Formats: sequence, structure tokens, C-alpha cells
Amino acid sequence: MEKRPLIQRLDFLWSGFDKSLGLTVLALVFISIVTFVSSSSGAHVKMIDQVRNLLLFFVVMWTVSHVPPKWFEKLAIWVFLLGVGLLIAVALFGLIKKGARRWVNVGVVIQPSELMKIAMPMMLAWYFQRREGILKNWDYAVALILLAVPVALIARQPDLGTALLVFAAGMYVIILAGFPWKILVPIVGIGVFFILLIIIFGGYICEPQVKWPILHEYQKNRVCTLLDPSSDPLGKGFHTIQSVIAIGSGGLFGKGWLKGTQSHLEFIPEKHTDFVFAVYSEEFGLLGNIILLGLFFLLVKRGLEIASNAPTLFSRLLAGSITMIFFTYAFVNMGMVSGILPVVGVPLPFITYGGTALVTLGVGIGMLMSIHRHRRLVQS
Repeated sequence: MEKRPLIQRLDFLWSGFDKSLGLTVLALVFISIVTFVSSSSGAHVKMIDQVRNLLLFFVVMWTVSHVPPKWFEKLAIWVFLLGVGLLIAVALFGLIKKGARRWVNVGVVIQPSELMKIAMPMMLAWYFQRREGILKNWDYAVALILLAVPVALIARQPDLGTALLVFAAGMYVIILAGFPWKILVPIVGIGVFFILLIIIFGGYICEPQVKWPILHEYQKNRVCTLLDPSSDPLGKGFHTIQSVIAIGSGGLFGKGWLKGTQSHLEFIPEKHTDFVFAVYSEEFGLLGNIILLGLFFLLVKRGLEIASNAPTLFSRLLAGSITMIFFTYAFVNMGMVSGILPVVGVPLPFITYGGTALVTLGVGIGMLMSIHRHRRLVQS
């Protein structure tokens, strides 16, 4: 009996992988490595650390992609309860770093809010799957309560950036499940109204003696810095001013790889994490940005196609929410670096240095791969 070539015998390792999604992710990872080499110069991080993070990302993605979606559904409520329990543990005896209580030691130090980025859409997708065909308006109220609990716990840490991401992940599920537009539109309208008020009366409400309800002082400063970064160019507005200069100085084709002056002269803070987009823009210019935006567009497009073709309501809601979270990550990060959104700790997917965020992304991509694989298996 003739032996099959080794590559054919190992076919089970990647059978069912979505090629277009996988190639898009690989292209983003390639950009991540190229940008990291430049952005990490002078920083206390090593290429070996990012390679380890990327390898962990691929291992997590591959492992999750082989888990049937029905197991995501079975585990949803338990993962959610675990996440909420860990958030409560953080509130009671969490570790404090840089004035924020966001971590807890369970043998290893973890940040439970990262878990909720996946657990929240899983839980709500599970809930709407259970209510399929008998949905009432009060079901959306229950879903909003389920969403409000972890969001409030995360915002209290305080970690407004992650709280907004978890809130967005849950709201995507609720909207995709058919949340009434006659209720959603007025809510959005009220939000836009308050944003306009902040813009119009920013000069008054940003005065030091004016206190904002709910928000912490540093969160108020971030919004006010967005409105007028030049009010404190060497302090609170430094990040925004320098990143905008870097993006603009890149021009059409950029200054060239490893030739960015703003980054290599240490004008850009957090250049290998939150502000890595400024480094990339300076060195690769508008053309590089178009390529990067095109890759994120392909990622979101393919994710929504997988969601629309998923065989169950749970899979559709989960895939749709995860895909839109990738969009939210990219939009918020690019927006804050470009000076059109407040500075919050939101990474640029696949590009930002870090391990925890890449693990979360690996779980998300793996879930999309699993849902695609399951559809193929069902059809065959």
C-alpha cells in the first residue's frame, strides 16, 4: 500500500480552516512583526517575547477551532459565572497597579475583564438561543441586566476602555437578536445629544473646578484633552499631539521602515502598545494605512459571512458579535491615536504588543473557525 505524503497525512491539523480568514490573519501578523521590530527599539521588550505571544495566539486559535460550537453553548453560562466571580474577587481583594484594581492572583496574576470580552457574547447568545421563537420585550431587559453587571464591575476598577468593549460586545448580540429599533434609535439620539453638549460647552465643563458625575477625574481629563490637546501640550495632551504629528508626517508613502523620526527619537509614548498605529503610519504612510484598513475590512467581511451562514442562532449571534468586536478594537484604537476619540487602553488587533489581548483574539478567531468548520461538517 502506497504511503501518502506527509503533508496529506497531517491534513487533519488544518482541515476545515477558513483560508480567506486565515490568510488575512497571517497578513496582519506579518505587519505586526514588521512594526514591532521598529516600535520596540529602545523599549524594554524583546522580539522573542512577541514571538512567544504570537505562537501562543496560534496555539489558542488552533485549539479553539477544533472545539464544536455546541460546547461553546454548553460552557457559556459557566464561563460567564466564572468571569463575574473573578470580577467580584478583584473588587474585594484584587491587586492594585498604577491606581487601578484590575488584577487578581489565583496562583498566577490574571485580568478577569479580558475573559468577559468573550464570556459576555457567549452568555447573551446562549440566552437568546434558549428564548428563540418566544422572544418578548422583557427578554431584552433581562439581557441588558446581564450585560450591566460585569460592565459596572469593570468600570468600577476603574477600566473604562475595557468596560466599553465588553458593553459593545454584549450590545452587538442584543442588536443582532432583534432589539427594537424604536427603542434603540432614541437611546442613540440621547447619546449623540450629550456628545454635542460636551463639544459645544467643552470650554466651561472642562474647567478644573467642574466635577463630572460618575466619571473619574482622569477620565474627564481624557475627554477634555481630546477637545483641546494644546491646552496641556507637555502633559495630558502630549500623547495625542505627538501621535497626530507622526501620522501626518508619514505622508503618502511614509518615511520608510525603521526611519520614523517621531518614534525613534522617543516622542511617541507607549509606541509598541497603544500607540503602535502612529509608528506604522509614520513609516508606511497613507498607502500602508489603506492596506491595513483593507485587511481589517476583509477580516470583518469574512467574519460576517461566517455569521450569516452559521447553522444555529447561538452561532450566528456569537460569530457576529466577535466579528464586530474586531471592528470596534480597530476603530477605537485608530480613532484615539488619530485624535478623534479619547485615549483609552484599547489595543490594535494583532498589531499591538501583548499576551493577554492576543489570547483573547486567538479565542475569537478560533471560534469563527470552529463555526465555519461546523457548518461544513453539517452540510456534508
